[in-house]
Amino acid sequence: MLSRDAPDTVRSVEPARAAAEASAPLDPDSRAWVRGLSGPTGERDLDVARLHAILLRAARFELGRRRAALRDVAAGELDDMAVQAADDALLAVMRKLPTFRGDSRFTTWAAKFAILEASVKARRRAWQDREITLEPEAWTRLAPAVAAADPDEAERLRAIAAAIRDVLSPHQREILVAIALNDVPIDVLADRLQTTRGAIYKTLHDARRNLRAHLAREVEP
Repeated sequence: MLSRDAPDTVRSVEPARAAAEASAPLDPDSRAWVRGLSGPTGERDLDVARLHAILLRAARFELGRRRAALRDVAAGELDDMAVQAADDALLAVMRKLPTFRGDSRFTTWAAKFAILEASVKARRRAWQDREITLEPEAWTRLAPAVAAADPDEAERLRAIAAAIRDVLSPHQREILVAIALNDVPIDVLADRLQTTRGAIYKTLHDARRNLRAHLAREVEP
């Protein structure tokens, strides 16, 4: 749960009242949440505890929904993951509190943070013991497999494979193949490569942009 000794986490909660009042009117329950969580540390403790309980329920629900992918995870570990997801979601909600505009009920908005944190932790746990093999040339094996059934599609894949080989850098090829062909989640790949999701997204974006530009030039008359 949120620590009393984390001033950086809650430094911006005071402007939340002003931000909420400047936006569309909030429903009474959402307004009460914003006011309660924006108060002095001692006064907001009860609201923080109530919110953590809501986030924990949302995290447990999301992990339960993904139970099939986590069938080898013991119940105790699964509950620890839920608590960690709720803790991280609470910190995120407190940081983002000034941005709440009331487009949905506050508890619905806050629960999305817990669902996101739980889903990320579930994906990471599911891939924890799986080897990620980065195969930049994997695309070249697709065209022959498709050729017998769909020659036109095989030709398109050959063109893509050639573009991947000739246009992309080795790092771009690794990222594109891991995500697009091997279905490796971005957050998992970021962990394995010891980088950030943002860096992975940028590499993927640049790779796709370069491929589109190259293929567009290839089909120009």
